[in-house]
Amino acid sequence: MGSTVSLAIGLLGTWIVILFLPQDADRFAPEHGALLQAIAIFVALAAASAFSFYGDLRSRAWRLGAHAVSLMLLMTTIWVYWPT
Repeated sequence: MGSTVSLAIGLLGTWIVILFLPQDADRFAPEHGALLQAIAIFVALAAASAFSFYGDLRSRAWRLGAHAVSLMLLMTTIWVYWPT
């Protein structure tokens, strides 16, 4: 959970910094699509991991479903970023 939250915050921070560099907009334009995709993937993975972690700490009945969602999103992330 900590690593995914750190990645999501780092990617969001990168996006915010790019927003404050309008003079370099042309240089960063090709990266916007990949950056927004990474933000979406890692924010979803971080949210699912945090939800799963909370469910496990409190021994909630839905924690196994949350673990399954976290695992599914982790596998999706690996599939997207696995080198081909």
